[in-house]
Amino acid sequence: MTPRLSVVVPFYGVGEYLEDCLESIARQAWTDFEAILVDDGSPDDSAVVAKDFCAKDPRFRLIQQENAGPGPARDRGIREASGEYLAFVDGDDLVSRYGFAALVRTLDRTGSDIAGGNARRFNNSFGVRPSWLHKQPFARVRHATHVTEFPDLVLDRMLWNKVYRRSFWTENGYTFPPIRYEDYPVALKAHLDAVTVDTITQAVYYWRERESGESITQQKFQLGNIRDRVTSAGMVIDLVEDAPPAVRRRVHAHLAQIDVLTLMSAFGTVPVDDEQALVDLSRELLYRLDDGVLAVTHRYDRIQHAALRAGDVDLLRRLAVFRNSGGLRGGARAVPRSRRSKQLDYNYPGLGESVVPRALYKLREQDLTLATSVREVVWADGKLSVKGTAEIRHLETDRTSTLQIALAVGDTSYPLEVRRYKALGLDGETSLVGFEVLLDQELLAHCTGNPAHFEVKMRSGRRDRKGMLGGQGPGSPGWPPGAWIDETSWIQPGSGKYGWFSLRRLVDPCRLTAVERTADELVLHGRASFDEPTLFLSRPVVGGEEEIPLEVDGRDFTARLPIHELRAAANHDDPFGQRTTRSFRVRGPEEQQRVLLWTAGDDAVSMVEEGRVVTLTRSTGGYVNLHESPIRTTATHAVADGNQLVVRGVAGGDVSFSWRRYLADSDDHLDVECRRTLTAEGWAAAADVDALIPVTAVQVSVDPLAALADWILFATSEDDGTAHAVQCEPFLCSRLPLAIAHGNHALAVRPHAGTLHVEVR
Repeated sequence: MTPRLSVVVPFYGVGEYLEDCLESIARQAWTDFEAILVDDGSPDDSAVVAKDFCAKDPRFRLIQQENAGPGPARDRGIREASGEYLAFVDGDDLVSRYGFAALVRTLDRTGSDIAGGNARRFNNSFGVRPSWLHKQPFARVRHATHVTEFPDLVLDRMLWNKVYRRSFWTENGYTFPPIRYEDYPVALKAHLDAVTVDTITQAVYYWRERESGESITQQKFQLGNIRDRVTSAGMVIDLVEDAPPAVRRRVHAHLAQIDVLTLMSAFGTVPVDDEQALVDLSRELLYRLDDGVLAVTHRYDRIQHAALRAGDVDLLRRLAVFRNSGGLRGGARAVPRSRRSKQLDYNYPGLGESVVPRALYKLREQDLTLATSVREVVWADGKLSVKGTAEIRHLETDRTSTLQIALAVGDTSYPLEVRRYKALGLDGETSLVGFEVLLDQELLAHCTGNPAHFEVKMRSGRRDRKGMLGGQGPGSPGWPPGAWIDETSWIQPGSGKYGWFSLRRLVDPCRLTAVERTADELVLHGRASFDEPTLFLSRPVVGGEEEIPLEVDGRDFTARLPIHELRAAANHDDPFGQRTTRSFRVRGPEEQQRVLLWTAGDDAVSMVEEGRVVTLTRSTGGYVNLHESPIRTTATHAVADGNQLVVRGVAGGDVSFSWRRYLADSDDHLDVECRRTLTAEGWAAAADVDALIPVTAVQVSVDPLAALADWILFATSEDDGTAHAVQCEPFLCSRLPLAIAHGNHALAVRPHAGTLHVEVR
């Protein structure tokens, strides 16, 4: 019988990743599919992997051809496809388990020509992260829309996060140009040709970010790549020449933001012999973009555009190096235009030279904004300590500056005593930007169930700025610990409206008070805010919830969770982490409803069964989460002991540990081996702090916030040699960062996207 969905998988040189890709397709909840694998002349063992997979799953079949590029390989697969619907997957990526099902069912309901969903980025070192390019087009569900109604769909330039109606594809005769970046011209033309399009918010695709620079997107500074990018962009511009003005402007703005920026960045690494070719290609694209669109791009973009028009390759190179190295990240320090002038300029490359108009370097008063961050949130002696930074962007923060912080509860502000200290500012210099405020229990008692915020007022020189404290960094600011301030009031810090750092007072919350393990159960003890409580556990992906039987004594309750039942109900949609996350909700007889708060100590509780682990832990907001996942090597504690950094943890099997640092633009890495100790509680991995400081510890980046080194803790299997980044348990996240002073260097142990890092400065 003809399958309803055809999945075309072109691949070239991805033997290391192909099996994981094919497994993610095979695990689809939508089973009525065929997968057409197209080997585009791979030089490695990719074809062997594909043949083995086809032999064990008849839904997969292999086609082999001489190398012709990803576009022709896709075309070959399409010609072999027989399904009612068409989808594409790159051979080094992954698809979510329910992605195809969600997209096909949406098309069945609406009759649209295309359905698209959200995407995630992932790699071993940094875990899973959002794809910012897909954030706007797929921010909410839209049925039967169109790019002329919703111009942000022009940002949807990839093919792989969508399902196409095959009759629509055939009717329009789409084929791919034999270049890299071949998908945007086809994806955009399909959006323009479609009668209607559906968008869903669900993440349907996970695209791999390699450490190596071998993927197409990480070869963008090679001239051949640049030439294909310009060709692709030119085809896109042609497509929207007669499109509605809103669509045309959005496409031109996107190409200026992404593609022109890529060309400008290429001047930082282009060989001298290729400089003129790069100038010509860059001008070819720039001159085709709307002047009105270019006039409202970022100020630094316009400086680079002016240098390109003038053909000043030396300045283009300096501007590219500054940008590529992160010079814009902290905000360049302002410099006075002259000794007597009050006018300030950005200290960017080319300032004072005749090539770029001086007006483009002018710093406006509205650019001098208040910048704050939250660096550490801890409880000590019953008081809440909040440490962070505050400064006015582009200005020096010295002892003449003043800083005021108040706790804002409703319409009432409570001034706080502020301790200021030197810390790393946005300009990369150590100055008086650091602060600490302490809030005692009497003050915290003023908080309510509505978020309380921190008002910040700062004066530097003649300028006053004010705003709310925000900018939560990794570690405890992102996983802030809560605490009791009296017998019934719990204070929970966290992220509030607009990303402002906030405090909430929860009075007699529904809470988990203790967890026990039996041979085959997790036993939860808790207390509700009301009589006759009932407990519900969410159902992942499919939605809804199930009621958990309770033993109730007044408002106290006990729940027993059999591990085998939790494992049977697991339903992950994350093809990389393969983790199911569930939450608890407590309900009362009068329609009361509360999320279950974690107050059961400072450590997660786990049980292992048949190669999987079930863990009770906390969420970023302090509530109870239940995870079911493969067994991962997980860090639970980190301490500095003299010249030693010691990390302790649980699970993971027979592994060795090392701190790993990837070299720039390479999969090559340096490892610092750890000394492993096994105990009844788990493992400990110790490394000398000296070994984590680079031998040539010289700041080579102009990025003021760049670290000298970023190490990631890896575990390597003693059985097969595979390595994976060690996971950072949420309760450890809430106790980080761990600061280590070592001679002239400062080290910080921090979590990043669920993995454990050491930054060296």
